[in-house]
Amino acid sequence: MDKATLLDWYRQMVLIRRFEEKSDELYQLEGKIKGFLHLYIGQEAIAVGTIAARQDQDHLVTAYRDHGHALAVGLPTKNVMAELRGKATGVAGGRGGS
Repeated sequence: MDKATLLDWYRQMVLIRRFEEKSDELYQLEGKIKGFLHLYIGQEAIAVGTIAARQDQDHLVTAYRDHGHALAVGLPTKNVMAELRGKATGVAGGRGGS
């Protein structure tokens, strides 16, 4: 592994962790995320490693607690957060939730 790749993976893991912390804040303190919020804290390396190992022909199927995967494939944080908040600008039009 080269240093640039390792740093990129680390940055992705930090991004996922910060995203989850902000999501929890919006859910717990501000009530801006309705329904359930399944956090990915502590599992950041799983999403980053899964996406790094994925081949072009591979499909990715997730259930709940998939914010990390969404961010690791490069979806914009703004759109992933909009999805959690039920907004039309979310990656699934605000219908997918957590």
